[in-house]
Amino acid sequence: MSLLLPALAIIVGFALLIWSADKFVLGASNTARSFSISPLIVGVVIVGLGTSAPEMLVSAMAAADGKTGLSIGNAIGSNITNVGLMLGLTAIFYPLQIHSKLLKREMPVLLVIIGLSYFLLWDQHLSFLNGLALLIMMFAMLAFTVYEAKSHGEDTLPQEILDEMPEEVGKSEALKWLVIGIVVLIVSSRVLVWGATEVAEYFGVSDLIIGLTIVAIGTSLPELAATVAAARKKEFDLAVGNIIGSNIFNILGVMAFPGLIHPDKFDIEVLTRDYPVMISLTLALMLFSIAWRKGKTGLLGRFEGFLLLSAYIGYMFWLFKDMQASAGA
Repeated sequence: MSLLLPALAIIVGFALLIWSADKFVLGASNTARSFSISPLIVGVVIVGLGTSAPEMLVSAMAAADGKTGLSIGNAIGSNITNVGLMLGLTAIFYPLQIHSKLLKREMPVLLVIIGLSYFLLWDQHLSFLNGLALLIMMFAMLAFTVYEAKSHGEDTLPQEILDEMPEEVGKSEALKWLVIGIVVLIVSSRVLVWGATEVAEYFGVSDLIIGLTIVAIGTSLPELAATVAAARKKEFDLAVGNIIGSNIFNILGVMAFPGLIHPDKFDIEVLTRDYPVMISLTLALMLFSIAWRKGKTGLLGRFEGFLLLSAYIGYMFWLFKDMQASAGA
């Protein structure tokens, strides 16, 4: 088969994913408002889930097709891309000062979540029970995040979340965009998964590699847009918070789908190569962002951003070498 059609499917799939995720958030947030749900809950839960909707739908579609490697690669690759590429690039252009105490608490929580998921996957098998455990932890984390945001009125992050709420629209228009957003998300996810699978088969590489690279970068584009927009407005806590929240959803939500839909074994490289990189980048982000001396502000500056971006580029070269080795074998 020619590579033109699968490549076009990937490009169109990404474009529709980004557009539909935005419309889904617009519709879902305004529908929730019409039922008098707290704006902060809408901002934390619905908007937060909305930015991870592309990863979740792609993961679900890939799992339904039996492509567990692509699903897992998408979840882990998106986390690596979010920190190394997206946040690294943003920090180079807009040095980020971290003030929020909530954010500084969420970073260690993210590390713990990554550690727990690594423990669940230690047997190199993503089972139904693993997926269920991850999903339960996601809902628990959502409840904890809302509680934390409500109980810290002086913290900067909750206000920045409220300031970035989608525009208000009428109930009928909100429902319209909610339905359209969901439908287009599903269709574009299906198109993207098909294109990515065809490209993987054409080049003779694994679904895992495609999920870690092409699919992860594409589904992370909404996070890049949200992070850069927040940084330009000097909403630095929100810029980093978008990434932390997305990475938590990716591990607990996106990773849950292949276990729930198509339990299967996966390549050992997930545990020996990809997880260590994800853990290292997350730990580096935490060390860069948390001010260890009392009264100091955490800073993710240009130098730190350059280090994160360099680590990401190095990881891409590592994957490329592994792809060459697989092709040679």
